[in-house]
Parts: sequence; C-alpha cells; structure tokens
Amino acid sequence: MKKIFYLSSFLLFCFTACKDGDKQTSVSENDVDAVRNFIQAALEGNYEKAETFMIHDSVSMDRMNNIKRVNLSAEEKKGLAAASIIVHSITRVNDSATVVIYSNSFKKNQDTLRALRVNGNWLVDFNYLFDHDKDTLINKPDSLSR
Repeated sequence: MKKIFYLSSFLLFCFTACKDGDKQTSVSENDVDAVRNFIQAALEGNYEKAETFMIHDSVSMDRMNNIKRVNLSAEEKKGLAAASIIVHSITRVNDSATVVIYSNSFKKNQDTLRALRVNGNWLVDFNYLFDHDKDTLINKPDSLSR
C-alpha cells in the first residue's frame, strides 16, 4: 500500500512540475524573442499561446478574436505552421521599445510588430501591426523633410 502511495505522489509531483514548466514558456528573454514567440505561435495557429506574448487591451483582444475567426484552408494552415520567420530589420527605438519588420516563408508579405517592455517583461503590441505608418520606419534624407 505504501508503494502505491509513494508512486502516486511521485507521479503527481512530476505532473505538477511539467505543468509549471509550460507556464514559463510565456516569458520572453528579450524584445526580439517576444516577437519571435508571438509570430511562431500565431503561425502554428495556437492563438491562445500567442496571446500570452502580447499586451492585453480591449482593442488587441478584439483584433486577435477576429484573426481567430478567419477560416484558412488545410493547405494554408499547413503552410503557415511549417513556415520560417524571416526578420528584415530590427529598430530599437529606446530601451523599452523595438520595432521588427518580418515576413514568413509561406506568405512572404512584410509586416511590422512592436515589442514593449511592460513591468520588466517584453510583450508584443499587436495593435502596432494595424496602426503604424510604414513611412515612419524609413530614414528620410534631410532634404525631403524640409
């Protein structure tokens, strides 16, 4: 009887340890890691995981819910899940904000995300994908800005 108790206690401990390890995957080491984790989860269609890497505000959550409702074909889902992330540029705006222009090997369309440091953690500002002005990322010569 004691053997069964010890065995079940050990299995319960292992199960709990594995569950705690899953929670730690939602923390990114740095700005680019946050963007990469967010994109990878979204490409895989794991939107709940992607949400763990983004800032939670009502507009972002509404936009993510709209993305979840998009019906992709089986071919598109498979292609996106197998796609590689291609980083075209990384612009560190300051110590708390980074803009990343990226695409994926399946769709090949460039998009832009911003990572922000919030309470010491790097999170993706999903709204930036929709709200940014692409021209603000291009350094214009002084003659054009006059």
